[in-house]
Amino acid sequence: LTSFNTRLRYQLPISLALFQSVLLVVFILYVDYDDQSNNPSVSNATTTTKENQLYGTFPFFKDINVMLFIGLGLMLSFLKFYGFGGLAFNFLIANFSIQWSLVVQGFFYYNQDGRISLGIKNLVDAEFAAVTAMISAGAFLGRVSPVQLLLLCLMEIPLFVMNNWIITKYFHIIDIGGTVSIHVFSCYFGLGVARIFYHPELSLGHPKEKTTPNSDLMSLVGTVFLWIFWPSFNSVAATVGNAQHRAVLNTFLALSASTLTTFALSSLLNKKGQISLVHLQNATLAGGVAVAITADMIIKPAGAFGLGCLAAIACILGFQYSSPFLARRLKIQDQCGIHNLHGLPGIIGTLGSIIFILSGLVDSSNLKHNGELFHDNSFHDNTVLKVWGTGQTWDARDQALHQAAAFGVTFGVSLLGGLITGLLLKVPCVVHPSHEFYFDDKPFFQELLTVPPCLI
Repeated sequence: LTSFNTRLRYQLPISLALFQSVLLVVFILYVDYDDQSNNPSVSNATTTTKENQLYGTFPFFKDINVMLFIGLGLMLSFLKFYGFGGLAFNFLIANFSIQWSLVVQGFFYYNQDGRISLGIKNLVDAEFAAVTAMISAGAFLGRVSPVQLLLLCLMEIPLFVMNNWIITKYFHIIDIGGTVSIHVFSCYFGLGVARIFYHPELSLGHPKEKTTPNSDLMSLVGTVFLWIFWPSFNSVAATVGNAQHRAVLNTFLALSASTLTTFALSSLLNKKGQISLVHLQNATLAGGVAVAITADMIIKPAGAFGLGCLAAIACILGFQYSSPFLARRLKIQDQCGIHNLHGLPGIIGTLGSIIFILSGLVDSSNLKHNGELFHDNSFHDNTVLKVWGTGQTWDARDQALHQAAAFGVTFGVSLLGGLITGLLLKVPCVVHPSHEFYFDDKPFFQELLTVPPCLI
């Protein structure tokens, strides 16, 4: 008991202090404001106030913050004895991941003359990266310590950045809202870690793995926050104007379709016609995941509507059949059902993007991903798509194959990375909760200590 108290007391603060110290040195040596946030008197910037990215991006940035810190945090507080852990540890890893992402992405993408130029776009990109770690952690919610969560972020963020670079540079994926790069990646990375953390005794349930009406209500409130602000998440990276407008419309339609489908199917599957709170907390958001990859395309309102319906159906059936199969056959205990909310809708979204591309429902405004792709009009009649400076050309069929290949690469990289990370998190020297204190945050919060923390 004394040995554990010492480890609990020192491992987290020492880890955070070391991390912050290293980042402070990096920021001193390598990080500065970009031209749009620098002082005009000491900068060569000629950007006018109207042209500054802040005014177009900051409203989206605020919405995404609400999603990450309030929506997702509340959504993860559904367990009776882990409400503070779900909300507070989400807050912890969000900030840790954002800081780490600023450095990793900065050196990978924004390094100019040996220095990182920091602007509002960097913050948005860093939050996109942070979301992957926050989603992945849901697969084993309540079964790891905060130190293990920090190690998860430390490993996952660089792998996410590398994978995103690969599928963008070499497969030229069209994925404006991150269906593949964010949702699919985070899902299968989390499932890889969860596979390593498999505990046979949990197959019979855990006495603390339960919810209450209040905890379910808070989780549902988190879902509503995510639902309201999801259009900002899917549209912030789209080209300003028509494409961004479409992204908002398509996302809202997909979310709305998911919601009504969820109420209908959840009631239908219950013998008494009752609605499952688990379905409401998850499947109502599935359309936002599925439509993200095609959010700025001209997929027609019916296309967005259809994706939302299919995603909700897949999510609900996933909770009904896929989750038990994963736990029983593949020994993957997916605590929050991230495979149902992010994996299955991600697959549907990827297939949808392939169908829409082959149907010619893609225009030039949403093919300028990172300034690399362009063409004159659309993929109708096999219009050729070109890549700046490479001499490469391909048609709709080629782009559809690129979408599929990018999904395959992301699946493999994330799953393998998750398995390796899971092994690292189980190193004996890292503090972790005992089976007795799974799904219980009492050992980690002073106000809640009513019994001695019995961790190993």
